[in-house]
Parts: sequence; structure tokens; C-alpha cells
Amino acid sequence: MEHDARKRLFVGLILGTCLLVCAMLVLLWWVPYVGLAAIHPLAPWGWGLIVAVLVLLVCWSGAGLLLNLVLKRSFPFARRFRGVTIKLYLPLITLLGRLFGIPKEDIRHSFVKVNNELVLSEAGVYRPEEILLLMPHCLQNSRCEMRLTYDIFNCKRCGKCPINDLLGLHEKYGVHLAIATGGTIARRIVVQKRPRLIVAVACDRDLSSGIQDTYPLPVFGVLNERPNGPCLDTRVSMERLEEALARFLAPEHREGRKKGGGTAQGSGEANDLDAARARKGGGNVKSDVARSGSGEAAEAAKGEMHG
Repeated sequence: MEHDARKRLFVGLILGTCLLVCAMLVLLWWVPYVGLAAIHPLAPWGWGLIVAVLVLLVCWSGAGLLLNLVLKRSFPFARRFRGVTIKLYLPLITLLGRLFGIPKEDIRHSFVKVNNELVLSEAGVYRPEEILLLMPHCLQNSRCEMRLTYDIFNCKRCGKCPINDLLGLHEKYGVHLAIATGGTIARRIVVQKRPRLIVAVACDRDLSSGIQDTYPLPVFGVLNERPNGPCLDTRVSMERLEEALARFLAPEHREGRKKGGGTAQGSGEANDLDAARARKGGGNVKSDVARSGSGEAAEAAKGEMHG
């Protein structure tokens, strides 16, 4: 019920924004009407035709988005609906919501819900190496001394935070797994991994901005749980994440990898499971980033180690 209410809020704001934009376009036609007639007798009608086409495009995008959400199926140019929603409607809806006193948090929650519906309708299925699980650093226990941003396999797997369960998902399905401390590192990870789909966990603010930053790459957002307030010992539903993986993984990968199967990269900077096991066994195994000795990720990792 709560998700449906959030979706209805966003759809209502979209329709209100469509009407507002249409009214502004009609006003743009009406204001210069008298002046345009002095230039050429057909000039007002030519401008009116342009405005009419723009009004039709706005109405088409709003109606198409609404049908996409209601019928839960993809339509021609469905990807364009998500782009219009992310790039045009969200900023306008935020301004409109401010006029009516609607909290930003409610708008962002609604936006994430609608974005997920659009991603579900347009996205296909992918191999494990094409999916990235992108997690916020606040999932890590705040009293933990291990640094996981550049090597998630530093985790001791004590079970005091969700990182242990996330590593379990990575080992089971072979998808990429990364932790980011902010937007800059998150963008770097996306560039390095080059996924075709991201399943991201964050608060409503970070999810909304992340969805905008990574467009047109599809991002399925899962809101974290904050029992201790923002950015402190947050939680995430593993059932929700596994449901998302079951939806987006190709059928032959949905049961997980067979015992003894191959490994997959899953840290923030390209360490694999074999490196993690060797490290735990006392071996002197270095990450790909450390071996490179150069590049932005390596410099950042060195700074993190000496910080």
C-alpha cells in the first residue's frame, strides 16, 4: 500500500507538470501573436504549429509513462520515457512539490519506485558479470576497523553487519560487488566494471542522484534501512536483493554457481575470490590495482592505506 501511494504521488505530480508545461507553451504562442502578424500573415500560425507539436510531445511522454506504469509492460520508445522522467520531470516535480509543501523525501521515494517500475519493464536478463551490486559504506559496522572500500574481501565475516551476507550473494551468483563512500568513487567503479545493470542500495537522496548520474544505464534502487539514523550502521533486505537478482539474471544463472565453479570479480577495485582466499591463507597476493602501480584508483588506494 505504501509503495502504491508513493507511485500515485509521482504519477499525479507528472500529470500536473505536464499541464503546467503545456500552459507555458500555449502562453509562448499567445504572447507574440500580435507581433508575429506584423512580420508575416502566416507567422502566427507557423509558430502555433510548432507549439502544437511540442504540446503533443509533452502529452505523449506523460501518457506513455502513465501507460507503462499502469500496464507494467514496455512500449515503443519506453527507454525515452525513463529519460524524460529522469532528466525533465524530476527537477520540475521537485519544484512543483515545493510549491505544494510536499517533502523532498516523499518525492524522491516516489521517484525511485517509478524508476524501478520502468527498469523492470524495459530491462532484459543478464549474465552475472554484467550486473553490479553497488553498496554504501554505511552498511559496514561503524566500530569495524577493516577498510573495505578498495578491497571488500578484507571483511572478516563476523556477521555483525550485512557485508557478510552480501559476500554470500556474490559467491553464490558471481555478480560484481562493490562498496562506495560517495558519488565520485561510485562513478569510478561503474566506469571500471562497465556493467549493463546496477542494483544499488542507498538512501533516497543518494539513489535519486545516482540514477540521474548513471543514465542511460539502468539502475534498480533498493532503499536501505536506517534504524540508527542516516549513514550509521544501516541495513538492507537480502531477500529484496535476491529477488532483484532472480529477476535480472539469465535463467541458467538463477540457481547460483555450482560448487567448484569459476570465480568472479567482486570488490570495489577488481579483486577476485581467489585473491581473497589466498590472502586469508597468508599468501602474498596483491590486487590488480596494487599491481598496476599507477592510475587514479591505485593512488586512492594508497592514500586510503596510509590515511
